[in-house]
Amino acid sequence: MLEKAKHFDPPETRFIAPGHTFGSITEKITSAVLTKRTPISWFIGFAVGFGLLQALMLGATWLLMRGVGLWGINQPAGWGFAIINFVWWIGIGHAGTLISAILLLFNQKWRMSISRAAEAMTIFAVMCAGLFPILHTGRPWLAAYWLFPYPNAMSLWPNFRSPLIWDVFAVSTYFTVSLVFWYTGLIPDLASLRDRTKHRLLQLFYGVLSLGWRGSARDWQRYELASLLLAGLSTPLVLSVHTVVSFDFATSLIPGWHATIFPPYFVAGAIYAGFAMVLTLMIPLRRIYGFEDFVTIRHLDNMAKVMLATGLIVFYGYQMEAFFAWYSANPYEWFMMTNRWTGPYAYLYWTLIFCNGVAPQALWFKRFRTKPLRLFGICMFVNVGMWLERFIIVPTSLSRDFLPSSWGMYHGTVWDWMIFVGTMGLFLTCFYLFIRVLPMLSIFEMRTLSPAATPKEESSHV
Repeated sequence: MLEKAKHFDPPETRFIAPGHTFGSITEKITSAVLTKRTPISWFIGFAVGFGLLQALMLGATWLLMRGVGLWGINQPAGWGFAIINFVWWIGIGHAGTLISAILLLFNQKWRMSISRAAEAMTIFAVMCAGLFPILHTGRPWLAAYWLFPYPNAMSLWPNFRSPLIWDVFAVSTYFTVSLVFWYTGLIPDLASLRDRTKHRLLQLFYGVLSLGWRGSARDWQRYELASLLLAGLSTPLVLSVHTVVSFDFATSLIPGWHATIFPPYFVAGAIYAGFAMVLTLMIPLRRIYGFEDFVTIRHLDNMAKVMLATGLIVFYGYQMEAFFAWYSANPYEWFMMTNRWTGPYAYLYWTLIFCNGVAPQALWFKRFRTKPLRLFGICMFVNVGMWLERFIIVPTSLSRDFLPSSWGMYHGTVWDWMIFVGTMGLFLTCFYLFIRVLPMLSIFEMRTLSPAATPKEESSHV
């Protein structure tokens, strides 16, 4: 019977490998958490992440002692790595909520194997993003006083007409909803860990976190209602957050920023970057933990197709920027565009075009979408390309604006790079801790993919 299933259900069309039951799915996913033999690769990855995190600690400490003058920002380039990295990390944080919320509402079953890790990625990416505006204030302990509106004796309020304040509300709302959505989805699996572990302290730990979950019909009814409500709440946030982030640029008059295409262009870019990062994380993990049965070739294929679609939208945005610069007959816009093509940052611009526009075209071919190593390589190009996109937007417009007498070059200093690399360390450290103490795949959702979850009447009818 198993051979028959394999014959009619080729590997590239499966959401889960044949032969799995409720028990085998639960055992395989929980054993990655409850095992006493942690893979060596986990220690290596955690050590790399924790080592990089030290760069953030050192860079942030020195920054607080000496001030933001350590950074490479100058006149006229008043924005630099802080806004570049903020936008890059926020973009990466989009795929988690998109996979969990929007695909849940559309009842796409292929999301079940990747949603948990993608949601965790969202939380950690938004945490990294949030560090930059806070550090940019130079005095983080006063950031809440400067950024959040509350009555005070001096009647001073934030500038509500500034998109930077809109960012505060959009990103903090997105982070809060994503965190609640992620935790709500974890509750049934935390109860499974509580019931399976023999260690008393772990039983207490997972028991507290699972909030008394017993798996009754009432529990499931309330869980499903809460999930749908949070998914409905999260879906517009996916579109709104990066739209608001794009307003940081689009509402200004700087050549290259004052563009109405920025909101959809930024949202598509965020989904593009987010899916590339999900694949960058999941391709090695499925091999290390032996989860090829659960994160199948079909999942990789589907995510690659989403990357290809959003990558084409992003590439279309690059072409429209050039078209608008020419069609507007604005000499400053046209100079900005030719400056990108032939100016001092031209080598970065053409590297960006290769990484985001040319290399992903390989995804038209199935042999690139379904081969993990090749797909991983393309994702690395996209990760680099999306960071370069943010870099090109910020310094090329600021360093050569309206007055040639005020032109100046921008380069990140060693402290800029240390803090940026350090946030990668923070992200990796949090992610490796997550996969060690919590199930990286959704156990109860994976159970619904097993043949035993299909009603017999439906099976016989099919």
